[in-house]
Amino acid sequence: MTAQTHWQAWHEPYADEGSPLSRRLRLVQQHIASWLDQRSDERLTVVSACAGQGHDLIGVLASRPDAQRVHGTLLEYDAGNVAAAQAAADQARLSNLVIKQADAGQLSSYVGAVPADLVLMVGVFGNISDADVKRTIAALPRLCAEGASVIWTRARRAPDLTPAVRGWLRDAGYVEEAFHAPDDVRFSVGVHRFEGAPQPLDAAGTVFTFLH
Repeated sequence: MTAQTHWQAWHEPYADEGSPLSRRLRLVQQHIASWLDQRSDERLTVVSACAGQGHDLIGVLASRPDAQRVHGTLLEYDAGNVAAAQAAADQARLSNLVIKQADAGQLSSYVGAVPADLVLMVGVFGNISDADVKRTIAALPRLCAEGASVIWTRARRAPDLTPAVRGWLRDAGYVEEAFHAPDDVRFSVGVHRFEGAPQPLDAAGTVFTFLH
């Protein structure tokens, strides 16, 4: 199986509304919508790492009358997923979204897309090494604007890394606003607000490499 077919097939459980992936998606979407409701800014910037087909952000913006105030960049490596996300954005007439085929593990991919008011790290931390998770969190202040929010996910398979993730985020200047860890599934969803000082983006270097 090629990487392309693997990552497109990975999205198939979204068709089942009761699947853990669909449940996780709805939680992420709820937090994106809540974040938008709380922000009155005329212009908001969003960046999504390893965005897949963009179901989370596009799914929320497609039904919102204020969608045009959101300027977003979706970074996705798989060409098939990029095409699917672009088609969804076009259908929803989300002209302020840029669907960029790029490696989100490379800091150079974020040039022009950050600092962002909302950073989506959905489906990232569970597919990279623990060391890369820590390295990515340490780099988040380079991606975040003042007062930005980060929404992230991670499976709680043993050994559960989520306590460490939450601690690393705290150490990097983030305050936890929500953490969901349903008993009957392994996924978790976290929401953290950046209260530190934004840092300039150093476009050189790699923060993570996908393992799958």
